[in-house]
Amino acid sequence: MTDLLGPRLKVGVVVPSTNTSAQPEMDALRPVGVTNHTGRMVINDDSMTDEPGFDHVMHSIRNSTHPAIESVVSCDPDVVIIGVSPESYWDGPGSHARVLESMRSAAGGRPVTMSPDAIKAALTAYGARRIGVITPYLPLGDDSVSRFFKDSGYDVVGIQGLGMPSPAKISHVTEEQLRDAVREVDGPDVEAIVQVGTNVPMVRFATAAEAWTGKPVISNNAVLYWHALRSSGIEDQVHGFGSLLARH
Repeated sequence: MTDLLGPRLKVGVVVPSTNTSAQPEMDALRPVGVTNHTGRMVINDDSMTDEPGFDHVMHSIRNSTHPAIESVVSCDPDVVIIGVSPESYWDGPGSHARVLESMRSAAGGRPVTMSPDAIKAALTAYGARRIGVITPYLPLGDDSVSRFFKDSGYDVVGIQGLGMPSPAKISHVTEEQLRDAVREVDGPDVEAIVQVGTNVPMVRFATAAEAWTGKPVISNNAVLYWHALRSSGIEDQVHGFGSLLARH
């Protein structure tokens, strides 16, 4: 027998407890017969304005990620999305395989989707190598993200942080700030714009930005959900949320 509401796919989604954007955005992306089930990494809304504060947030995320995954897998999801970005980028591409394997182990061997793999798959689908990157962070965080993409073989033409001071405050970003960030990292040499940070509510704005930039604008929550669907054999075209879900 299968789950009555989720006969096609059950998606586990793990996010920091301060995150108020990933859950509603991913719920809006669900095809018929797919359900989402959210677990939360319990962290405080600590300052990220300096290196000690940022390190403390990272330490809290690392300590709470596996318990959050374990809280989700008891409902037996088919795939688990790890909806947090810093853990994916801080130690560079060389450590990603180790991090991914630890997440899979906590998920009982289930398939796991993380931002680096999802973004790489999307950029491959678009044939893009020269990118502009938007982050939620101050320069302290931007440097690590930029280095990760460069070390992964991408040409980071521009990077712009939204300068949000704490994990919960990331969701307070305005559309004007998002617009300015897109314009800052866009340029004639940019083939795609990538936004990292799952508490940035950018799915709908990215869709609009594609219309006036004329190029892919990949929001973190949309690309994570797209990757989870496609890697699970769900090929539905989901319209109204950008070209990635509608055409790839």
